[in-house]
Amino acid sequence: MLLARALADPASVATFDRADWQALLTMARAELLSASLAHRLDGIPKPEAAQRFLDDAKASCEQGRLVALWEVEMARRALGVLGVPVVLLKGSAFIAAGLAAGQGRFIGDLDILVPRAELDRVEAALLGAGWEWVKPDPYDDVYYRRWMHELPPLIHRERDRMIDVHHTILPLTARPTPDADALIADSLPLENGLRMLNANDMICHAAAHLFADGDLSGGMRNLWDIHCLADDFGVVGLAERARRHDLAPAVRRALRLSHALYNTQLPDGWVRSEGDDALYLRRLTARDGWGKQSRPVTRFGFYIRSHWLRMPPLMLARHLWTKWRKQAG
Repeated sequence: MLLARALADPASVATFDRADWQALLTMARAELLSASLAHRLDGIPKPEAAQRFLDDAKASCEQGRLVALWEVEMARRALGVLGVPVVLLKGSAFIAAGLAAGQGRFIGDLDILVPRAELDRVEAALLGAGWEWVKPDPYDDVYYRRWMHELPPLIHRERDRMIDVHHTILPLTARPTPDADALIADSLPLENGLRMLNANDMICHAAAHLFADGDLSGGMRNLWDIHCLADDFGVVGLAERARRHDLAPAVRRALRLSHALYNTQLPDGWVRSEGDDALYLRRLTARDGWGKQSRPVTRFGFYIRSHWLRMPPLMLARHLWTKWRKQAG
């Protein structure tokens, strides 16, 4: 909560002692929020060592932003000739559109969304432009293509950068079934010819990734994304859009927890908390004053939950058994 308070209310750091600063900076680094914190604390008096740390975080983030934008451009060049809508997802969309959610945002892989009917053409174009498979294993290839929401991950042989090609935002085995056609049809054009999800769909995607598919790893950052998007665009129409994508429970929980951490605005009539939110907050804040993960039982419980949500029990057991045999062999 120390990190959440500093992001939501930068003035709160005025009373920090040395131990508080150490805890804040190590947790921010562990949660990939150092540069976001640096931007939030601009102009706030701080110890010299903390200032150096945050300046380094901003410089590193800026370098990462330029690399990510170049990777977006390379994907645009590879796919632009196809005449296929290519929708940027997550951090790459935030920085390409100049959104507040992109300020200080750590960018990992390039994630894109394309129509499922166009996957073969997109795949061929990327392979022809220098990307290759990260996991050439036959089992993984079949598993991704049959059950997942994306192609097997690709990496560029020269630039060593990965791209994830999605055709929807949740695995096909997951219980919720987002409307992938609506995600693409209602996406917004960018100046470079690519597209991004509309604001409500970006919030729905972040909530889906966090609560309908994941173990809440990186949850502080994902909820900060949601807070920034809600702060920039508001939440009008969000409830209806969440229902459209079969994600109403996940989106409601995401907004409640974002409100608890960052005081995010809630749509009219939404409750501020529910009974089990405290358990989710316990998982989200599972770090000690040195930035190390804590509460192993809670984290393991959410890890099991993430697999349970992705696929039915028999399928999950078969998948885990196959993966274990492969590793043991």
